[in-house]
Amino acid sequence: MFRSFFLSRRWLAWSVLGTALILYATWYRVQLDVRINEWFGTFYDLLQKALDKPGSITAAQYWQQVSTFLSIAMIYVTVAVVVDFFIKHYVFRWRQAMNQYYMANWEKLRVVEGAAQRVQEDTMRFASIVQGLGVDLMRSLMTLAAFLPILWALSEKITSIPILGAIPHSLVWVSLGWAAFGTVVLAFTGILLPGLEFNNQRVEAAYRKELVYGEDDPSRASPPVAQSLFQNVRHNYFRLFFHYLYFDVVKWSYLQASVLVPLVAMGPTVVAGVITLGAYQQIARAFDKVTESFQYLVYSWSTIVELISVYKRLRAFEARIHEPDVAPPDDGLVPLNP
Repeated sequence: MFRSFFLSRRWLAWSVLGTALILYATWYRVQLDVRINEWFGTFYDLLQKALDKPGSITAAQYWQQVSTFLSIAMIYVTVAVVVDFFIKHYVFRWRQAMNQYYMANWEKLRVVEGAAQRVQEDTMRFASIVQGLGVDLMRSLMTLAAFLPILWALSEKITSIPILGAIPHSLVWVSLGWAAFGTVVLAFTGILLPGLEFNNQRVEAAYRKELVYGEDDPSRASPPVAQSLFQNVRHNYFRLFFHYLYFDVVKWSYLQASVLVPLVAMGPTVVAGVITLGAYQQIARAFDKVTESFQYLVYSWSTIVELISVYKRLRAFEARIHEPDVAPPDDGLVPLNP
């Protein structure tokens, strides 16, 4: 999965230089976010001044602020579009590297259950998911590095927070505590999902394989056999739907509650009227950026579940290459009921 791309001379330019380019572009986008956050403070202070005292600002000052945002936004859009285009090629090259490695060992792999699906589909899914999670992780770390000092400094303007009272750098601790709470709750709630996703791929592969054989062999994919295999698919999907039901209830309830956290934390300060509108906007945006970075696992948990499923399939696949006479390791899953 990794060796065929990152340790191959053929793919060195894409794997090493391409990764470096993606990381640099990610860092640059974070710096643009910082500039936008600073703009919000300046613009809303100007807006508050204009609304409090009519005629206190000129039209030139107002439109200058608008043009400043537009210039930053255009750079951000350009970088985002170019990088996303490059990432699509990057992911496909990774898939191509895995595909070539597996096809070079096809004689050993062809007997593995769902071999065609693993080469044709799982390689692309694996490369795409790992790239996406990796970029999101680096963006979260870079965002923390950029916005945590900003929130640390801006938190000095918060006089107190409900229940806890006056705490130095309070919003940083509120952000960290709320993110840690959500991560633990969602990890516990979704603990069964990786195994169910893995089982889902197994039953789908078995059903697909029988139908493909049935295209050329009339004796295969008979109605009773196809119905039995589809029942396995149905049974596993319904179990998956049920477990995702309560997982989604917890996830979306937590994320919606996250909107209220900074409003509650800054409530006493806002009521006291000791900060300006611009400072409020800067603090709120910095808090959101830091909290979203801390919540990396919260936002990524469903994707991580899918990655675990794909990884387990490809790991068992590669075990056949290195240990052709040994059965793939037991995944510890309970056999499916028809």
